[in-house]
Amino acid sequence: MTQATGSHGAPMYGFVGLGVMGQPMALNLARAGTPLVVWNRTPARAEALRAAGARVAASVEEVFTHAGVVIVMLVDETATDAVLGRGGPQFAKLVAGRVVVSMGSTAPEYARGLAADIEAAGGSFVEAPVSGSRKPAEAGELVAMLGGDPDTVAQVRPLLAPMCRETVHCGPAGSGVLMKLAVNLYLDTTLAALAEAVHFAQRQGLDLETFRAVVDSGQLGSGITRVKVPMLAAHDFTVQAATSDAYANTRLIADAARAARIATPLLDLSSELYGESVRLGNARLDMSSVLTAIEARTDAAAPPPSTD
Repeated sequence: MTQATGSHGAPMYGFVGLGVMGQPMALNLARAGTPLVVWNRTPARAEALRAAGARVAASVEEVFTHAGVVIVMLVDETATDAVLGRGGPQFAKLVAGRVVVSMGSTAPEYARGLAADIEAAGGSFVEAPVSGSRKPAEAGELVAMLGGDPDTVAQVRPLLAPMCRETVHCGPAGSGVLMKLAVNLYLDTTLAALAEAVHFAQRQGLDLETFRAVVDSGQLGSGITRVKVPMLAAHDFTVQAATSDAYANTRLIADAARAARIATPLLDLSSELYGESVRLGNARLDMSSVLTAIEARTDAAAPPPSTD
């Protein structure tokens, strides 16, 4: 295959998957002048990239035809395998001679297996899962945790700069997603705890703006509290990171922990709450909707009103 170039002769790069995170990430690449060819299973999501100057491909095959390095940002392992045609003859045709950069959240053993399959087909693999939600993605403030061969990682790192304020090489394939799971364990339990604290304050009759000011003025203040406390106070669950994705991440972490005989008591409780929020109909709302699961537990435990 012959790799296409952009208008100034620079190599063209590929981006597959323009969802809640993928679209702003790809837009940052395009706006930085990266020659880009993109594809998404829902074509309408690609129109913003077309407007930003990216080439919109009619198929994933077209992306791999024109790009030597292809970023894949898909919702889960099943979608990644389906789009790449893994297990079928199309897979090797796509990835041979290409660098595939997987930026989604997967299980460590999946990343290692995908890396082995790509390398066996004559391609190269880098994992680069990111820490951050939609707003950091829009601002180019993500943190990427890289796993793979050091030389290939060094090749890919400059490409990630418009999307990420930090890129950290964590080791061989599998190390990046393990680091992401460790970070997500902290994030998922922290947000569940913050939702519980907001719920406690609200049900005790405290002013939530004052609660926010106290939290943000102390050592617990962070980007999470500054963004999420107002959302929790207003029951504004506009998606930045979906509840179903948070729940899936807690299951990935739990699976990895069980395989290594690691106890995760706080994670397990948080996972139950995210699962309850999904069952309440909040799957594609922001993960801060975990608040509704806590509220439902309070309401279920409340004594019935007196009939006297």
